This record gives sequence, C-alpha cells and structure tokens, in this order.
Amino acid sequence: MSDFKSKTSISRRAFLKGGAAAACAVAGTSSVARAAAALEKGEPIATLLDISRCVACEECVYACRQSNADKYPKPEKPFPVMYPSRVPVMDWSDKTDIVDRLTPYNWLYIQTATVTVDGEEKEINIPRRCMHCVNPPCVKLCPWGAAKQFKNGISQIDSDICLGGSKCKQACPWKIPERQTGVGLYLDILPAFAGNGVMYKCDRCYQLIAEGKLPACVDACPENVQTIGPRDEIIRKAHELAESMNGYIYGEIENGGTNTIYVSPVPFDQLNKAVEKGNGKPHLDNVEDAMATGNNLARAMLLAPLAGVAAAFGRFYKISREKKSASGGDL
Repeated sequence: MSDFKSKTSISRRAFLKGGAAAACAVAGTSSVARAAAALEKGEPIATLLDISRCVACEECVYACRQSNADKYPKPEKPFPVMYPSRVPVMDWSDKTDIVDRLTPYNWLYIQTATVTVDGEEKEINIPRRCMHCVNPPCVKLCPWGAAKQFKNGISQIDSDICLGGSKCKQACPWKIPERQTGVGLYLDILPAFAGNGVMYKCDRCYQLIAEGKLPACVDACPENVQTIGPRDEIIRKAHELAESMNGYIYGEIENGGTNTIYVSPVPFDQLNKAVEKGNGKPHLDNVEDAMATGNNLARAMLLAPLAGVAAAFGRFYKISREKKSASGGDL
C-alpha cells in the first residue's frame, strides 16, 4: 500500500475489461469509462446508492466479506493486559458470522427502516459502510498516521501501522471504524500501553480498483442499487434521480461532503427515526463539517507532521521486523 498511486494508475481499457459486464447493469459502459478516466487522473470517485431499489438480499454484504477476507484480523490470544485499562478489549474473533452491524469482520451491512408513506407502510433498506468523506476527520486526526486518503477519494486504515487507539472512531461523525484486540503493531512495541489492537472499516475494495475492477458490493448487486463514477457526475445523477422520484439526498453536504451518496424516496430525518442505531449501527442524522471547527483544524495542523513521523517509524519498524524474521534473528 505504500505505492498506491502506481497500483491505481490503470488504463481505461483495463478498467473496462475488469468491470464492463457489471458496469452495463450498474451504470452503463460510458459511466465506467468516465470513472476509469477519473481514476487515471487521480480525481475523486463516488458511489450513488438508490435505496429505493434495495431489497435487502445481502448479496453486497457477502461479496464484501469474500473480497476482503484476507484483510480480516487474526488475533493472538491471550491478549496482553493493558495498564491502565483505558482502552477496552474488543474481541470479535468468535463472532465473525455477524452481518447485522459493522464489525472488524463485517464492513457493510443492510440497515432497515419501516416507515409510513401516504398512509402505506413501506420498508426502506440502506447499505451502510464507511462514508468516505471528502475531508475525512478520521484521516486528519489520526495521531499515528495510520489513516490515509488517496486522491481518488478512498480513505483507508493501514492495519500494518494502526495501534487501535480508536481516535478515528471518535472523530468519525458516524462512529464507523471498529477495533479488534490482539492484532497489529502494538503487540511488538507497547503491548501493555498502546492502543490495544487495530481499527477496521470499508476501504472500497482498493485492491479490485487497482486491478481495474468494480468494488465487490457494486459488482454483486442484482438490483442495480449502486453506480460508481467521478464525484461531480455522481452528484449530478443524484439530483436527477431525486428529482425524478421527488426524493432526498444524503451525503452530498453531510460532514462537508462524502463520496457515498444516498438517494431516498423518504426524508432522511424520517429514516433516521426509524432505523436501529447504536454500536456498529450508524445514524442518518444531519452532520456538520467536523473539520470546519477551529479546534479540529488546529489539532489537524499540529498532528500532521507528528503523524507523518509516526507513520514513517511504524513502516520502518514493520520492515525491520520482517527482515529480522526472515533472517531468523531477533529485533
């Protein structure tokens, strides 16, 4: 992941070859071609989700799990004891089959709201994952430099250098990232005092995008719920769709804008009242721009150079450990 730009410098032909079949169903070949062009230029890409189409079949959920299974944590037990116990143990390793909320092993789930529209009860299903904010506070406020954002709009947590301190979760307006204890760099450097694991969330299948393919959830959806493309085009399509159904948009301005854009036939404040919320189950409330506040701006400016040094150290330490391990020596 250190040279993500080179991995995602894919040709338009490669993108079309990898995703053409799914693209015809999802967004049309021309949309995918424009998405490919945006990727080549390093421009942000976004996803439009027409939740009026979602039937909660969970094909996207299981496609996500299959595509990302090799990234899931494999914790070492017993876990180190933390002093002080300020960072609680979070262990999902015996609950990997859970699909009704976000966990370190489940980065996408279907949130359901039952609402009344014109006197008729209606079920709305909402695929939920990381919103991939335009200006992500999880990235800007990570003190270890483990969270990063690429030019194409993907925000990702580098599990190789994350210490699991959950600053990203605290900064996220939707509290998306989830921790797994007993895995990651903290086991090597400060197992009793560091962050107690690694944080996990959707990374938009960066490995598939790098190969010129669609994200697994987009590719697998049988109902054409999702469309991927350049953000400016996705925003335009979202407004056209909302106008055609007399609907509503979420994600365009929330938290300063995101790269996950929902369109619904039902107001999102009504959906927010109807969905189950809590740990691993994000809200659909209005969200002000977290990075527009003076405190967060100042904190981000102070953290940026420190996070860069910390991330460099983390990568150096990881490489050193790998070299020592390969040679049979000790660090």
